[in-house]
Amino acid sequence: MSDKNLNIVQEGDFNWESYSGKKGAAGTYTKEEADRLTKMYEGTITTLEERNVVPGVVVSITDRDVVVNIGAKSDGLVPLNEFRDMPDLQIGSEVLVYVESREDKTGQIVLSRRKAKIFQAWQKIEEAFQKDLVIEGYVKRRTKGGLIVDIFGIEAFLPGSQIDVRPIKDFDVFVGKMMELKVVKINYSNDNVVVSHKVLIEKDLEKQRQEILNNLEKGQVLEGEIKNMTNFGVFIDLGGVDGLLHITDISWGRINHPNEVLSLGQKVNVVVLDFDDEKRRISLGMKQLTPHPWDNLDPNIVPGTRVRGKIVNVADYGAFLEIIPGVEGLIHVSEMSWSQHLRNPQDFIKVGDELEAVVLTIDRNERKMSLGIKQLTEDPWTKPEILTKYAVGTVHTGIVRNLTNFGLFIELEEGIDGLVHVSDLSWTKKIKHPSEFIKVNEKLEVKVLELDVEARRLALGHKQLEENPWDVFESVFVKDSVHKCTIVAKNDKGAILELPYGIEGFCLSKNLLKEDGTKADIGETLDFKVTEFNKEEKKILLSHTATFKADESTLIASSKKDKKQQKDETPSLNEATKSIEEINKASEKTTLGDLDVLSKLKDQLAQ
Repeated sequence: MSDKNLNIVQEGDFNWESYSGKKGAAGTYTKEEADRLTKMYEGTITTLEERNVVPGVVVSITDRDVVVNIGAKSDGLVPLNEFRDMPDLQIGSEVLVYVESREDKTGQIVLSRRKAKIFQAWQKIEEAFQKDLVIEGYVKRRTKGGLIVDIFGIEAFLPGSQIDVRPIKDFDVFVGKMMELKVVKINYSNDNVVVSHKVLIEKDLEKQRQEILNNLEKGQVLEGEIKNMTNFGVFIDLGGVDGLLHITDISWGRINHPNEVLSLGQKVNVVVLDFDDEKRRISLGMKQLTPHPWDNLDPNIVPGTRVRGKIVNVADYGAFLEIIPGVEGLIHVSEMSWSQHLRNPQDFIKVGDELEAVVLTIDRNERKMSLGIKQLTEDPWTKPEILTKYAVGTVHTGIVRNLTNFGLFIELEEGIDGLVHVSDLSWTKKIKHPSEFIKVNEKLEVKVLELDVEARRLALGHKQLEENPWDVFESVFVKDSVHKCTIVAKNDKGAILELPYGIEGFCLSKNLLKEDGTKADIGETLDFKVTEFNKEEKKILLSHTATFKADESTLIASSKKDKKQQKDETPSLNEATKSIEEINKASEKTTLGDLDVLSKLKDQLAQ
């Protein structure tokens, strides 16, 4: 057959209408009838998309599978065990299934109801997350750090911190209960969902809080519940908003911790002292609901009145005595003892002590009161026997109370203090600070050097208990005497020496030179010669070099003496000239003996 006899027609160019009208065709359809039949045919065929959820109808139930018609060219099979939650399943029941595959090896459509439920659940979870919807979940069990909740068949995690606005100690009370939740996080990589119940509570609280803040006024009295307790106060829940009740506003009396008068969960009435809209801080008070104790203080309490109370606080400057709860008086440290030297208040009283005091000043308007306890006893400086008891020259033993750069204060009895100057501690030792000699609270024997009752002043001395040893040292350490001394310290100027009898001397640096040319060092014990002794200044100068080498002054004096002696033995120029003339005149009678005399005279002139 030739190519020209072939009539090749493209599919798109085929005219079905002309063909259907030809003789021998199966039938004849108009365009409208063809369109109607096409739509009817398309309605019987469902376009399947894999990994999607579609509706279906149960057409058959076997021991293992359920046959479901989803409108495709063939039916699909679903395992029977996936319908355990549908005990009333029967032919004709409508179900949703998930299309895993449009055709398996046998030509069947692979369906899953379990995956359909999971797919729908995730759709609902995503919708709840995107639209911030409130959903319900069933608490299945407790886990580490929170709870496992079933939402739409998916297990979600509810952290312990997201259960309530308050800390939850027992998670088990929520197991087996339904809870309203919000999805706060979705992790698609590991199919993890995090939900929260706390955000719902906070949202409700925010409404209540805003309502309370809008109606809040200073001086308003509210009822609240103690939510938290700290060292500085308590936080009170006012019904959605918290306020701080400071420890100083709990009671008119002094308390160390709020738990002394309050407890967690207790309902109390409080008054609004102040609030900040922007920072949402509310300051509350409880003691302000009762009258101030100063208003009820006995009007008969005036300066000079004796009062009794308990010490509630001790500071460096004094202590506070509580007469009645909310009324305190300050006992300054200077009013605790007649002693002029101030001491630590804790040396006299401690917190909790109950004692009596005298009112010194009182100001009811300022609500201040000063008290004293030394006024309960007689001032020892006013006693008549003080003049004889502490007369000049009397010896006493006291306790060192304080050390200063210039001396130390010693207490002879309560209220009687005296000063021992640093120069009156020792005859022999040079003491720069009293701490080198004695410590605080140690006992020391002293002698009274001066007494002034009007000035309340007592001058004391310790070294005066012994005779002045420098009277004896004057005859021991005479000039040019040699003594064994030990070098105890050195500086740029010289060295400090320890002499016999426990006294100190000083040697200049140049006089530390030893016979071998080296200098004496700390710790060496050598012979030293006294070069100067000053009794008034209590000063002794010594030299080691002088023990083996004459002093420069001695050498100079000796040199001058030798020169003078030589000068006296040498004849003068006039005498020598005169002698030469006499010799010349007698030159005619010169003998060998005369020549000898002349020679000697020339030698003297030459010298």
